Amino acid sequence: MAVTYSSSLKTNRLNLVVNALGTATSPTISTTGTAAGSLVIGTSALSGATGVLATITLSTTPATVSGSVLTLSGTPLSATASATGTAALAELRNNAGTVIVSGLTVGTSGTDIIISSTSITSGQSVQVTSGTITHS
Repeated sequence: MAVTYSSSLKTNRLNLVVNALGTATSPTISTTGTAAGSLVIGTSALSGATGVLATITLSTTPATVSGSVLTLSGTPLSATASATGTAALAELRNNAGTVIVSGLTVGTSGTDIIISSTSITSGQSVQVTSGTITHS
């Protein structure tokens, strides 16, 4: 049997993610952090500095939570690509570079992070049109 969380626990857990993106210290439940975290777009080899295609700085209110869904704030978001490759994965990192959420899927539809094109060339603008995490 699958594990089932209460709606309030799902919301609280996602609020912890939002808070952790804005601070490098222990997270508490709140709606804003103290410094900007980032959304890192990468290849299927994304890990640490490996496979990074673009890093997008988030606002100090990086996302909103409604029920079991976290939605990135301020979309569309963009940054200049630092490498060339095919986007496949993304991570949310706090302002110290610590990974808060990994394994996010990237694509042009039907994925966690929606971008305009998965074919990325160094120096081009990478645009995120939406991003959501659904807590099941």
